[in-house]
Amino acid sequence: MIDLVFETHATSVDNEAGLASGQLDVPLSESGERQAVELGARYRTEEFHTVFCSDLQRAYRTAEIAFNGRRFPIIRDARLREIDFGGMTRSAGQDIELTRTLYIEEAYPDGESYVQVTQRVSKWLDDLSQRYQAGKVMLIAHRAEFYSLEHLLGGRPLYDVISAPWKWQPGWIYKLHA
Repeated sequence: MIDLVFETHATSVDNEAGLASGQLDVPLSESGERQAVELGARYRTEEFHTVFCSDLQRAYRTAEIAFNGRRFPIIRDARLREIDFGGMTRSAGQDIELTRTLYIEEAYPDGESYVQVTQRVSKWLDDLSQRYQAGKVMLIAHRAEFYSLEHLLGGRPLYDVISAPWKWQPGWIYKLHA
């Protein structure tokens, strides 16, 4: 059994501006850097086999800041990127919220769908379960990965997860059978 701890990346400059970055590689804000330090403090006594993260800097910088000086590896993986909003990249976050359920099976114009993201995450989970038989790993990524994990490991319908109001919390724990 693998314990998978999921955390969203800390606040980016686009988050603060109310913009949906998608796969645009934007940095953490100053408050995001402080949040990353706080994330590390929350897990200061935890030992992870590995910390996985998106290859977008808002995710991997969250991991680097949070776990600076710790002995476990931080591995970036492009399969863990946020959804590609295509032509809607950097739209107002509220516009994305209003239209999110339209793009579960249909891709955003010039982008991808949530089903496609879920397929990426599913392949990553398959690789994870083949690589590790037991232990604890962390994943630092985006809301699209949260939706995928809730669907794939939590057994919730994708539409229900995506249409529910978003509520951040300090970490989610999933069990993955290896």
